Amino acid sequence: MRKPATTLLGILILTATLSASAQVPEDGAGLYTLACASCHGEDGAGTDPGTVAFVTPVPDFTDCSFASREPDADWIAVAHDGGPVRAFDETMPAFGEALTVDHLQLVMDHIRTFCKNVSWPRGELNLPRALFTEKAYPEDEAVTTVSVDVEGSRAITNTLLYERRFGPRSQFEVEVPIGLTETGPGSGWRAGFGDIALGIKHALFHSFASGSILSLGGEIKLPTGSESAGLGGGTVVLEPYISFGQILPSDAFVQLQALAEFPTETDNAASEGKWRAVVGKTWTQGSFGRTWTPMLEVMGETELENLDAVLWDLVPQVQVTLNTRQHVMLNAGMRIPVADTTLRSSQIVVYILWDWFDGGLFDGW
Repeated sequence: MRKPATTLLGILILTATLSASAQVPEDGAGLYTLACASCHGEDGAGTDPGTVAFVTPVPDFTDCSFASREPDADWIAVAHDGGPVRAFDETMPAFGEALTVDHLQLVMDHIRTFCKNVSWPRGELNLPRALFTEKAYPEDEAVTTVSVDVEGSRAITNTLLYERRFGPRSQFEVEVPIGLTETGPGSGWRAGFGDIALGIKHALFHSFASGSILSLGGEIKLPTGSESAGLGGGTVVLEPYISFGQILPSDAFVQLQALAEFPTETDNAASEGKWRAVVGKTWTQGSFGRTWTPMLEVMGETELENLDAVLWDLVPQVQVTLNTRQHVMLNAGMRIPVADTTLRSSQIVVYILWDWFDGGLFDGW
């Protein structure tokens, strides 16, 4: 079988470098100098463009905002199979036939030392996003979520969410719901905006060693929605929350969130407490292909003045990466009431997520 050009380039680079050395080093710094430094620089900041024979920009590993975001597995995929494995330029060669995955992990351990600011959470802590549970990792994402009632009077809600990271640990977000509700059997539909929400999140604690991240956040919902169409609460609502994520063995994870909703006008709405938990596990097609993440979410909520009446829901779901770069994802599931089922409808819920920091929506396919 003919070897891809990226693989041949990687072998040639190592062969030329090894001609002046006795053997492949067994430490990350030595391996980095051997395979990477000629393009990426000994300090990780990249070599002078005038000294290399290509025009593709070289990433700066000392830039913590860039270098901290991706998990080791994605970096190793690109180093092992070359840039095209994640829809990047083929200028990045493949070293998989010259270096083992263990060698590449040592290189990654060394590259991680170029970011000197430990305040930036590692990309491994950016756990898969569930349909409802707010994750603890601060992110740059755009998400559109569609919920469809499947029983009783029908309603369709499309929620547009924009999230932007600032600083090592913080994020702000804007959420805009757009709803379509059936006024009655055969009576037509009403459309309009729901209550717009503004939010902020900050990671209080993160540890790659323990696989844990804990964040505090809050939202303010504004009464912008149409009450007559059933799309607005009619009052400002304050929503503080706390979120926790934990990596488990074998690419499994658990995420937890507890929140409260406090309306400023209690005549229109009651104060509520809510809690959510999701457990999941990620599978990868082949060594570096598409990822599939089945999850089960459990949600409960109650009015704070009546703690005995708890509404429970189960939300089985599956997230899948759609493109080669894996920064566009789909998640589909069903919200199933398991308490007070006569008054609450099951919902089909689907989102499309675009991690816009990693490229344009139509990049990387």
